[in-house]
Amino acid sequence: MLVLPGLLVAFGVCLVVAAFRAQHARLADAMSALDSVPDADITASHDPHGGPRLGTWWVRSRRVVASAAVERQLRLKGRTLAEHYQRKVIGLVFGFMLPLIVGIVWWFVTGQTPLIPLALALSLGVIGFLIPDLGLRAASREASEDATEALLTYFDLVTLERLANQSGTQALHAAARLSDVPVFVAIRGSLERAHLEQRAPYGDLKALGAELELPALADLADVMRLDESGASLSGALRARVKELRDAHLTAMKIAAADVSERMTIWMVIPTIVFGLFFLVPPLLTIIASS
Repeated sequence: MLVLPGLLVAFGVCLVVAAFRAQHARLADAMSALDSVPDADITASHDPHGGPRLGTWWVRSRRVVASAAVERQLRLKGRTLAEHYQRKVIGLVFGFMLPLIVGIVWWFVTGQTPLIPLALALSLGVIGFLIPDLGLRAASREASEDATEALLTYFDLVTLERLANQSGTQALHAAARLSDVPVFVAIRGSLERAHLEQRAPYGDLKALGAELELPALADLADVMRLDESGASLSGALRARVKELRDAHLTAMKIAAADVSERMTIWMVIPTIVFGLFFLVPPLLTIIASS
């Protein structure tokens, strides 16, 4: 008990020194930061009180650069890198302080001083720091399915805007302003960027589709590009939406069939256990008689 407080104080001093020490970014990380998309800027936030300050401070002080997969998952979830790292830092602090808080409560209740290993606090801190990454990775498939559903809805809205005698570019902008889900926000950002740079938005939409791994968005850009040649877009849009919805429905049916097949394993286990109730006694009798 005399050594543990000194270890905690020394560990805290080391963390403070490491946090404020100047970090030198790797060349690959620096180039990735230069190529990052403005929509994924760490200062962007929906918080009216200034955003996730703790996460922003961590990302800037440590010069964190997320991988392309993590950036894609964050954009599909509508979350910034600063918000993600704020959750990680909070998990780190909570995991590290949890054994100490439990020890203090135990001391107040029982009057006995518990021995809490420092390794337990460090382990829980690391686990708390990694839990947001694990949760983000576990929800990646669900986020992709939600993004596909939102994109198909966007196709329908673009078709309706086109039927209302809007031009191709006007239909894209009007449909993107009708919702604030992450996919619509990303599309709206690409369209606004193309508008400010005074160019057609079709190339930006195809790049966004490749970045978010949504090939249907590239198909939409190819169909809307026909507006420049004076072709009728309504029929082509409705036909393409029908094909994409059928493909999405087929994929969902295949996924449901896989889940049903995995459930049959758990259905067979009780049958095997029930059969063993009848097989084990005769087998034990045969073994005993031999």
